[in-house]
Amino acid sequence: MAPQSSPTVKRRRLAAELRHYRDAAGLTIDDVAERLEWSSAKISRIENSRVSVLPRDVKFLLGVYGLTDADEAWNVMLTLARESRERGWWHQYGDAVPDWFEVYVGLEADAASIDAYDAEFVPGLIQTEDYARAITRAKLSDVTEDDLARIVGVRMKRQDLLTATDGPHVWFVINEAVLRRLVGGRAVMRRQLERLLEVADLPRVQLQIVPFEAGAHPSMDGSFSILAFPESRDPQVVYTEYLTGALYLEKPSDTDRYRLVVDHLRATAAGMDASRALIAGIAGQLDDP
Repeated sequence: MAPQSSPTVKRRRLAAELRHYRDAAGLTIDDVAERLEWSSAKISRIENSRVSVLPRDVKFLLGVYGLTDADEAWNVMLTLARESRERGWWHQYGDAVPDWFEVYVGLEADAASIDAYDAEFVPGLIQTEDYARAITRAKLSDVTEDDLARIVGVRMKRQDLLTATDGPHVWFVINEAVLRRLVGGRAVMRRQLERLLEVADLPRVQLQIVPFEAGAHPSMDGSFSILAFPESRDPQVVYTEYLTGALYLEKPSDTDRYRLVVDHLRATAAGMDASRALIAGIAGQLDDP
């Protein structure tokens, strides 16, 4: 079974609701900080979902915003606070999931749709275990065998989403360079390409390749993912990685721009059938001599 409802998303929803009630009360962060004798930074971190919140602190905040335990929202908010502090399935893998990526795994677990463009390597959700090992070794040359096993274990567990009954709709757009880069040797790469063909037949997965012959395209700056959620009040998130961390973009101006890029990429990429043919053709070139 896929990981169920993520505490990460619940923490974001709680943060958004607390901002809403503060705004409805006509209070600034500084006003609330003064009344509760907290730092403004603490309230800001809560409202930006950077920290989990004790149910006790939620009661204090709601009291300042004029709510009481007679209000329906009171119990809803306290339930969110408790559930947002639960540990996600990925915690069993320890520090194999760095803090900056832990947020993504939590968001991914609750997403209704994921739209991704990958420029350099096969997306983690559709990597084979051997490919995942090879790509991880290349990125982390000093990784130990134990750490490697945990990192790859997380990646394989995430893939449960693709076949879960309530999993997200996923649309992958992949650069042709990813198919031609020989990661792990010919046999490993051939099996990885076969895996792409298998994934392309899953009912909630679409896969396109941007061929070299397409020339310049709208996302030559790099890879990214857009996650959308079942609840309309949970804003979309654009995720993009850099060497030691990641960016999470939620402003509508940012997410709208990336949505436009996705639309252009899909128009630029080969169609579904042509993409399968391209993958199969490159896989055939990796047959043993």
